[in-house]
Amino acid sequence: MKTVAQVLQRKALTVLGVGPEDTVFDALRLMAEHDVGALLVMDGERLAGIFSERDYARKVILMGKASRDTRVRDIMTERVHVVSPDNTVDDCLGIMTDLRVRHLPVVQGGRVVGVVSIGDAVKETIADQRFQIQQLESYISG
Repeated sequence: MKTVAQVLQRKALTVLGVGPEDTVFDALRLMAEHDVGALLVMDGERLAGIFSERDYARKVILMGKASRDTRVRDIMTERVHVVSPDNTVDDCLGIMTDLRVRHLPVVQGGRVVGVVSIGDAVKETIADQRFQIQQLESYISG
């Protein structure tokens, strides 16, 4: 099984983030521009939280707040679970399933180096299964 480090090698290394004082509207605009479902909330170099579509739906829309007037810090998820580049894709899938989250920041040496999404993990799992099937077919036929 592939490691998080191997997954990150195939992805763009740009980590998208917003500051805690940014408006929810600005965060949503950035998410739309980059077609992502979550942004890291960075307080300088420190990971302060994560802002997701789920946070927006549950803490802005349903609470009757306005996106232009609400700060990311007021609705972000502060308790963020992270993984290291040494974790496997299976580790990530287990964490995501258990915690019901779709994004895991990747931290190495106290510094954020990337993000792994459920989509990334599923793609890697499918690719790994295809490879194993090809190997078995070659073994059987060869």
